Amino acid sequence: MEEKIRALLASENGITEKKMFGGICFLHRGNMLCGIDNKKKLMVRVGPKQYEAALKMQHAHEMDFTGRPLKGMVYVASEEVDLSKWIEMGLNFTRTLPKK
Repeated sequence: MEEKIRALLASENGITEKKMFGGICFLHRGNMLCGIDNKKKLMVRVGPKQYEAALKMQHAHEMDFTGRPLKGMVYVASEEVDLSKWIEMGLNFTRTLPKK
């Protein structure tokens, strides 16, 4: 899945990678965008405005890495999802954030 994400983000400026959550995270201009945790689950930062809509999408559920839901972050539990749709949803949010 990492390679698929890299391919989808190849044309986007400001993408970096960092080890986080026991896996790898992709950052957009220094802000977390998405990642894969140590259990190979996709994490996507959708932001507060898209959060409720994202949770209603198939295969999505609250990201509860710490034992409590992280608002604006979702887990996507299937590799059968349209990865490009989730990446775009994440980019729609991180594009609104200032560069770190």
